[in-house]
Amino acid sequence: MSAARFYLLWLCVMSVITFFVMGSDKRRAKQGARRVPEARLFLLALLGGGVGGLLGMYVFRHKTRHLQFALGFPLIAAVQVLAALYLLRIVG
Repeated sequence: MSAARFYLLWLCVMSVITFFVMGSDKRRAKQGARRVPEARLFLLALLGGGVGGLLGMYVFRHKTRHLQFALGFPLIAAVQVLAALYLLRIVG
């Protein structure tokens, strides 16, 4: 498997994980249960889950009013997608 394809697979797996963690945190917020730390949500996004985190924000309507998430997750996702496209030789 090429490095580009491995990176794309990594982004997909991390995005799925981050998406479900966002959903879990929203459910916990509604139940008044112990929450997922914001630092962990950002770490998951930075480790490749930017797209999943961004989708989770809007699907679950979670953290959309927090400026650091509203700006950070789209920026992280854009950098990760552009990097994947570059590695796959689609852009650049």
